[in-house]
Order: sequence, then C-alpha cells, then structure tokens
Amino acid sequence: MSDNITQSAAEAAIGQGNEPFNMTPVEAALPAEEKPNMAQKADWGDPVPYNYNAYTKDATHEWESNTARYEWDGDYGDVGPEFPELELQLFGDPTLRGKKGIDFSTIDSIEVFQEGPARIDPIANFEDAGLHPVMLKNVQLAGYDAPTPIQRYCLPAIHNGYDVIGIAQTGSGKTAAYLVPILSKLMGKAKKLAAPRPNPATYKPGVDAPVTAEPLVVIVAPTRELAVQIFNEARKFCYRTMLRPCVVYGGGTFRDQQEQLGRGCDVLIGTPGRLVDFLERPAVLTLRRMRYIVIDEADEMLAEDWKPQLDKIMAGGDQEEGTINYMLFSATFPKAARDLAKTHLADTHVRLRVGRAGSTHRNIAQDVIEVAGPKKKQALLDYMNDLKPQRVIIFANSKRTVEELDDLLYKNKFPCTSIHGDRNQKEREASMRAFRCGDCPVLITTGVSARGIDVRNVFLVINYDLPSMDHGGIEEYTHRIGRTGRIGHHGVAVSFYDPARDEPIASVLTRTLLETDQEVPDFLKPYVPEGVARENLKFEADSDFEEDAGAAGAAGDAGDAGEGWGSGWGTGAEGAEGVEVPNNFGPAQSTEESVPAW
Repeated sequence: MSDNITQSAAEAAIGQGNEPFNMTPVEAALPAEEKPNMAQKADWGDPVPYNYNAYTKDATHEWESNTARYEWDGDYGDVGPEFPELELQLFGDPTLRGKKGIDFSTIDSIEVFQEGPARIDPIANFEDAGLHPVMLKNVQLAGYDAPTPIQRYCLPAIHNGYDVIGIAQTGSGKTAAYLVPILSKLMGKAKKLAAPRPNPATYKPGVDAPVTAEPLVVIVAPTRELAVQIFNEARKFCYRTMLRPCVVYGGGTFRDQQEQLGRGCDVLIGTPGRLVDFLERPAVLTLRRMRYIVIDEADEMLAEDWKPQLDKIMAGGDQEEGTINYMLFSATFPKAARDLAKTHLADTHVRLRVGRAGSTHRNIAQDVIEVAGPKKKQALLDYMNDLKPQRVIIFANSKRTVEELDDLLYKNKFPCTSIHGDRNQKEREASMRAFRCGDCPVLITTGVSARGIDVRNVFLVINYDLPSMDHGGIEEYTHRIGRTGRIGHHGVAVSFYDPARDEPIASVLTRTLLETDQEVPDFLKPYVPEGVARENLKFEADSDFEEDAGAAGAAGDAGDAGEGWGSGWGTGAEGAEGVEVPNNFGPAQSTEESVPAW
C-alpha cells in the first residue's frame, strides 16, 4: 500500500463524490475537505505477515543511525554543492512539499506569552530571521512557508544568543524552532569551531583510524523513536551546511553507532543512557567543543528519573563558563524541569509559553465513547470496519493488550503493525518504516510512541485504553492525540471510556474537552465545573505553578525575576502572566497575535 493512502481519506471522498458513511458527530463536524470517507468493509489491502526470521541476531538490517546524510569530499568552504538524488530522499517529491493543513487559524490565534527576563521581537516570516541563505533554502525545501508561533519567537531568540525555555503544544513545530537557528548560526563557523574529520570519500572503516566525536550541538530525547525523528529533521537542515549529524540510542548496534561517530560528528542526537555510555569512552565521544545543548521533552525525562544522566550530559566538557547555550523544550513543564532550568540557564534567558502548558488545540476533534472493558474489542472492530483506508494509531496501556489487538486486527484483514517496550530495536524500526510508507497504515502501540511519531496524514488516533492517572494521566493523553491534527491539519481522536477503570481521569478529561470547545458526552457531564470554575478552567499543572510561586513569595523571593515561577513564570520584574509583549506588528499585545497562515 503506497504513501498515498492517507493523503488523506478526505481527498479520496472528494474525488469520488461519496458521502461519508456512518460518521460520528465529531467527524461530521469536520470541514467538508477533511471529512473521512467511510464505507463498510472497505478494502485495506492484504495484511503483511510477520517475518519471524527478519529480526534474529544474524539477520541483516539497515539501522536508522546509518541512514544517508549529506557528505562532501571537496573543499567548498562552508557550503557544499547540491545533490539532487539526496535532496529528493531528504525532502521528498517537490510536487508534494508544503502541503500544509487547510485550517491554520487555530494555531495562528494561540496565545503567546513571554515570561522570562529577556524580551524578543517576533519575526513575521523566515526571511526576517537572519538565516544563512543555504538554511533559508533548506527551510523552503522542507515546505515551511511561514513560522509557527513558537518558531516566530525561538528563531530570533537563538539568533541573538539567548538561552531558551519553550513550552508549546505537541505538533507546533518545536524541532525546527531550535534546529533551524542553531544550524544557521554555525554556518560560516564550522571550520573554526568543529573538530577535524576524515574525508568521507577515502575513509575506510577498520583500516583508517577513527576520530573522536566532538559535537558542537547535542540534542537529548527521551525515546528512541523521538531521537530518530529529530535526526531525520537534522539530516534535512544539515543539507549543504557541511555539518554532520549522528544519532545514538539504546537497542541499536553499539558498534555501528560508534563507527558513525568515528567519522566525525557536529550535531549529535541521542537518548540519555546511550549518550552516557559513549561519554564514558572519551576516546569515542567528548563534549569539550559543545556550544548548544537542547533537552527535548524535558518533562518526560525528569519524570523517568534520568536526572543523573542529564546532569552529566549538561555539564559538557572543559568549556569556559558561558560558552554553552542551553535550551529546554516540552509540551508541559513540571517543577523538576523548572529546577533543571534554574540550575543551568543563564539569568537572562527567554521563556516562552504558547498556549496553556499541556493543552491541545481545536483542530483535533475529540470523541469520548463509553465502552465497558469486555466490549472494547468488538467496539474497535466495528469502528475500524467503517473506516476507509487511512493512517490510524491505536494506543493501549499494556504490552499484552497491544499484542492482542495486533492479532485481532490482523485476523480481521487489517494491515497493521505494533510497537512496545519489549520489542527489540530492529522490530521497532521496521514497524515504523512500514507505518510511514503505508505498508501497514494501522499502528498499535503503548505510550512508548506517544512522543516519537511525526508522520504525515495520521487522520485518526484511538485511545483503546485511556491513560492511567498514575502513569502519564492527562499529559499522556495530550501527547497521544497530538499525533494527529499537526500543523494546520484536522484530525480525530476517539477514546474508549471504561466506567469501571477510568473514573480517576474523568474530571480533568472533561475540562480538557471544554477547553477546546468539544462536545461533552452525557456520562461526563457530572464532571463539568459550574460558575466561575467553568469560566476559568483549572488544571493540575496550573496548581503546581501556583504552589511554586507561593513558596517563593513566602521566602521573600517573589520579586526576583529568576525565582518567580508562578502560573505566569514571573511575578517579579517582568510582571505576571499576560504582561504586554512587544512585537513588530504594531501595538503591544498580551494574548492572541496574528500569525501569517502556513
């Protein structure tokens, strides 16, 4: 099945002139251009049999860490020549580039708050960001027409040398927000700052001596899938820059990753454990040249108690104080992440919040259906049988349930694949490739994939199990449904609510639905707050901020800009949440700002 299967089901409906069949009220409310085309017993194609010999110890496998990247053996200064074949591989078919969602308005109007000691004038377009001409061309090749809210502020902040904390909704363009300006800043300086590396045209592994990897940029991600995702974006933006990206992650072959580092590395993406493994081999990897470090999804790593590894990584090498720029990005930002920021970031830094921390947006239509546990499997089959072929991600809470659903859908002729923590890395990478290319457009997974998947045209996310409040809660829910409705597209998130086990999440789930004007089903209406509480919805993350601010105030530190981390992350010199934020579009604003359509 080709990649065109999900371009999307909506486009297929328009082309055939069909009326959608048996839509839910949420799907029926979507714009006509993005309504799913549904037909009973739709032809999904043949399911792909599981190859039990493909992932054995001796089986051949092309690791994601070995994927092709731009390398040039000539002396072209800081800019290399174009390679049309690699360009096609990195950026895709030129006729399909830049196909963004039809409704960018809900992203445009998201409130942007500057809450740190430093203030930034946002840019209106990428041409105003001071980018190197080659980087600007790469941005255009990637199909980016206009910056998202987080990009409008991050690009000038990083360009001007600030440390940055960026809190933005999943699917808001955080990865490009830091990759583009960092790599652009390094262009023209690579020869001076970067370590020497062997000529890729003549280097022979096992014959020529490897070099020590001395990256200028280190990006830390909590999951293997997210690390690979960032690496693939880095491959795009490093095109023609003469900066060499690498990725290291657990489960992948240590030898292959070490061999890639031995060829030289300027931009290193990795998971904490594998990064520390290599740092303990100083002949292989050192951070003494590091100039930028980015912690992506910081809340997830701190929740997993990876602080010792992060502290080792963030310490860098023997750089002089002040030579490293620190950046933390996430969709939520709990106290542990704030403490990490206070430890490492400069006093004068930029803190940005795009929307409420942990919120989702209105482009994702959320439908919560009451289904008792024993009836879930039949409910899933009924729902899937009504869908026209399209990309679907199904989340479950346990590895066993993922396996059961994989078997169930396969036996019912759905081309599906699955990922969970017990699968070896070869299986996980093969599953992601099958999902991306459309061979297996149905992916069943645990929360291990909630933050690592950015695949074009995922129309539907199904929460077969709602997240447990003890394991991720509403933040996990936000990340899961954020796999659809990305960058201006519409998407649908369907969640099965089991009254026997999901009551703990009911209250905050109801408030999440209200926040984005979703329909609240009758069985959740008892959880709808009343009066002032209905008009000013409160979330647990907000309470955490308020408690932190209260403690600071009691200690007499509330007036200090570096310590005032209340709900507005600043009750000191810069004022509370909603202060006037200067921009270059006219009068100062405190909330919604006009952003050019994507």
